[in-house]
Amino acid sequence: MPIIKPFKGVRAAPHMASHVISRTYQDYSDTELEAILKYNPFSFLHILNPGYKFSNSLKGEERFNLVRNRYLEFKEEQYLVQDKSPVFYIYERSDAVHSYTGIIAGTATSDYDNGKIKKHEDTLEQREKLFKDYLKTVGFNAEPVLLTYPDDHVIDEVIDHEKKQRPVYDFVTTDRSCHKLWVIKDIHHIELLQQQFAAMPHIYIADGHHRSASSSLLASEMGEKHDSYNHFMSYLIAQSQLRIYEFNRLIKDLNGLSKEAFLMQLDMKFRIQNRGLEMYKPSKKHHFSMYLDGEFYSLYLRKDTYNIETPLDDLDTQMLFDLVLNPILGIEDLRNDSRIAYSYGQTDLLRIKDRVDKNEFAVGFGLFPATVEQMKSIADESLIMPPKSTYIRPKLPSGLTIYEFES
Repeated sequence: MPIIKPFKGVRAAPHMASHVISRTYQDYSDTELEAILKYNPFSFLHILNPGYKFSNSLKGEERFNLVRNRYLEFKEEQYLVQDKSPVFYIYERSDAVHSYTGIIAGTATSDYDNGKIKKHEDTLEQREKLFKDYLKTVGFNAEPVLLTYPDDHVIDEVIDHEKKQRPVYDFVTTDRSCHKLWVIKDIHHIELLQQQFAAMPHIYIADGHHRSASSSLLASEMGEKHDSYNHFMSYLIAQSQLRIYEFNRLIKDLNGLSKEAFLMQLDMKFRIQNRGLEMYKPSKKHHFSMYLDGEFYSLYLRKDTYNIETPLDDLDTQMLFDLVLNPILGIEDLRNDSRIAYSYGQTDLLRIKDRVDKNEFAVGFGLFPATVEQMKSIADESLIMPPKSTYIRPKLPSGLTIYEFES
């Protein structure tokens, strides 16, 4: 019985929303970040990067306190305003290819703790604690966790009905994405949505494992001080709308092997075809592409050489680790080994080719993306995917809605 809860969101004043919201801080290059901070005084990035005002780079508690100050300044200037009563939000993001619509709500840390909100990734204790301390100091969360649930026609009907109203936000950003936001105030619809989610055995984290874990830590630390600490902001989207893309792998060396010796070891596990300059992209799971020494290769798993006993064994990122990265190339720690890098994107094979050709890496591997069903099966078995197994869309903007902790 997952719990979803309406909350009094803090959000951009409607006439300023397009100027306030931002992508995730890490998505910006240094040049982009500098330009936005210089020319857009209303950007949420000024809250996240408070040292810009002093031409100074800040870290730790000092930065957290100034983030809090900038946030309060934005509220005082009424760039940000708070809804007067607890509500749900419908957020729609669309571009030339896809459209995503989901519900922004508070979700219970207790559901994360007891497995009603299921995870498929491990988290790092140090990052959990850092973000927990950040949340405690700044007093708000501006970036929702992405959760997914089985398609539900009742939820769809509520969303469709609410979307017939005029949205409170309707604007286009410079990346040509259209953003719309509706506020669900109708008590009947709020209760109906709560009932539908309560009837589900569980829901799944698609993106935001560290944010979920940090919120759970904060709730445990704050105890019963206020109920708002027992929830975290989430964007709930039907699984049919979720888009999963691949994370590819780049390795800096062949672990002391010659090209010929490396290919011979691969041949024990895969059917290999040299495709020359043909930019091969895998079209199904258990197929891999490889770029090595100026040429592309296709690798097809020899099924009699690999036992698939769990949903994790069936995942291509795990398979590549078990058959190639660990036993042949000597990669043991996928999260911390400096010899491996990860990349993604529509033109990623070109990027892999370029970086190998420049001798930054010795070999690159392209993968077929995991599916939602694979992600759910792994979570259902309480198994953990290797790091960087999925690149999931939609990516949510920061500052669209803000979950504020009550003192």
